[in-house]
Amino acid sequence: MRRMFGFLMGIFVGGLVGAVVALLLAPESGEQLRGQLRSRGQNFLNDIRHSADARRIELRRRLETLRSPREF
Repeated sequence: MRRMFGFLMGIFVGGLVGAVVALLLAPESGEQLRGQLRSRGQNFLNDIRHSADARRIELRRRLETLRSPREF
């Protein structure tokens, strides 16, 4: 249990140090960086929605094909 706690604490401290270093070395201001992250996040969500819609259409077509009566 103690080893697990030490491992988790190391991950937490490492993440915290990495975040601080990233913020100190970031080439843009915080506002610009937040805007870029927001934009990328929105684009990512739009891509996911588009992919989900395309997959839904494909699955509906397959379902219709399976439901249609087959001729032998």
